[in-house]
Amino acid sequence: MLQHPQPLDLMFQALADPSRRVMVERLSRGPASVSELARPFAMSLSAVVQHLAVLEASGLVRSEKIGRVRTCRIEPAALHTAEQWLSDRRLNWDRRLDRLGDYLAKATDEPSS
Repeated sequence: MLQHPQPLDLMFQALADPSRRVMVERLSRGPASVSELARPFAMSLSAVVQHLAVLEASGLVRSEKIGRVRTCRIEPAALHTAEQWLSDRRLNWDRRLDRLGDYLAKATDEPSS
């Protein structure tokens, strides 16, 4: 196990929880207060705050407190990092599948002995 998780690890760890994914989805439509984010959940406000702390630690969400209201917003650069990682994996597999397709096409074109 890693002693010091990398930012990408923290992001995927944060997104592994369905409640946090719902929060990220909501924040993708624009900033929201903690109480607004808590509304659809059957959990305490302190539990929502703990989920938000995980999202903030991962870099996916930023928040600021003005008066008594804490407003959260998505951090697009963090999402871009995860998207780039996934895109790189997809490109690698597409290349491998293309090579396999080429190999199989040649194998079927050759007469059997």
